[in-house]
Amino acid sequence: MMASAPAVHLHLGHEQRTNGTGGTHPHLHPVKQVVQADIPLAGAREVEEAVGKAAAVQEDWRRTPPETRRDILNRLADLLEANKAKLAEMAALDGGTTLMVGERGVDSAVGWTRYYAGWCDKMSGELISTFDTRGELSYTVPEPIGIVGIIITWNGPLISLGMKVAAALAAGNCVICKPAEITPFAPEMFAQLCKQAGVPDGVLSILPGNAECGEAIVRNKKIRKISFTGGPITARKILIACAEEIKPSVMELGGKSASLVFPDCDLQAAAERAVFWTVGCLSGQGCALPTRQLVHADVYDDFVARLKAIIGQFKVGDPMDPTVAVGPVINKAAVDRILGMFDRAKADKAATFLLGGGRCGGELADGNFIEPTLIVDADPDHEISQVEIFGPAVVVMKFHDEEEAIAIANNSEYGLAAMIQSNDLQRVHRISERLNAGGVYVNGGFQINPYTPFGGIGISGFGKEGGKAGIDEFVHYKTVTIGIGAPIFPKQEA
Repeated sequence: MMASAPAVHLHLGHEQRTNGTGGTHPHLHPVKQVVQADIPLAGAREVEEAVGKAAAVQEDWRRTPPETRRDILNRLADLLEANKAKLAEMAALDGGTTLMVGERGVDSAVGWTRYYAGWCDKMSGELISTFDTRGELSYTVPEPIGIVGIIITWNGPLISLGMKVAAALAAGNCVICKPAEITPFAPEMFAQLCKQAGVPDGVLSILPGNAECGEAIVRNKKIRKISFTGGPITARKILIACAEEIKPSVMELGGKSASLVFPDCDLQAAAERAVFWTVGCLSGQGCALPTRQLVHADVYDDFVARLKAIIGQFKVGDPMDPTVAVGPVINKAAVDRILGMFDRAKADKAATFLLGGGRCGGELADGNFIEPTLIVDADPDHEISQVEIFGPAVVVMKFHDEEEAIAIANNSEYGLAAMIQSNDLQRVHRISERLNAGGVYVNGGFQINPYTPFGGIGISGFGKEGGKAGIDEFVHYKTVTIGIGAPIFPKQEA
């Protein structure tokens, strides 16, 4: 039984509008594929108005006492936490996220918001002694960039809002945020809670929109930086526009992350983690998930058998059912894309499909449901091993030694994350150094948290979210140098 869809608005500061110049988007029920709501879309006009509101209050927000910004963000975290069950329902309505994963997403958003609330009154520069003979002294001052544009994708929008918006506000920036039009409900509730928490009028605008809205944000000259989460195709378009405007950006893009499984690890724990993250978490629709399982030959058959047994126990169905582990994928286009990849891999004999590989039938036939899929003996060079599936599927490959494992893991244009399953500490350090990834996670350490930097290399993007590096993306450091007023030309002796 799905919850009722809330009314979605364009939030221009505290002003709420029920229509925009970008038209509307019919939001489909993720299980039954019937229209739930017509979502108003912002166009270039609404972006311009929101920027005008932000420009009018940017200096006031910048000069708001840090403890005031801190208290506002802490109240926001409290409100998110108090509305956990409702926000999890919104995630299920948005794109079919299961209640368990939706609640974890709320916990994550709360954690990110509290973490960056704590930075508000702790931002500082440094004192630099130049040791110059003229006696100069320098110091740096962190200052907000100004108005920033934040564009988030549809998988886990609430997490992205916590990661990006909280950091930008904590640093003293005003924000124009565009959530994806296909997942509008959690962002709608987030906007309402921000207002309740005391975010001043004009400081934050949340504008559901399509490509027109996104382009207007990127090209607006008063918006000083772009933070984007999404795919490489859209990122390239944004980067071209940013280059024309000489505008900096943060790009958090996709991944095809490898998990290296060695015989000395806890195989059952590693198998459970592999299945949860690749099949159960967001139905596999996550950028950093360990979708390539690289398994040592000595334990390959054992590990595959464990994966098969665990996947076979996963219940697929309505994400509002608390016993369901795997919900639908985002839309019919995703279903067609995923099944197309499966069909090509089968036709090319590039892998063996031990489980799944098709669309769910029966009472789930009308929804966007893909069977939980186990793909083994995969060709490391084939599309199935190289391109994001973004569905409930795990790809398994065999290796015989460390060198082969590293070579397969690094055989990718992506570089977001990598995992190592091993209890040999020397091996862990040795391999971590050689994996081409923004982050390496060992023995269940895979958890994108507020305290540590997260970001990729290669076509997985650049820039960081999390830790001090995450808030530093939203400030610039001004250098102030003080001289002692000594004359340039020394006095001449008489």
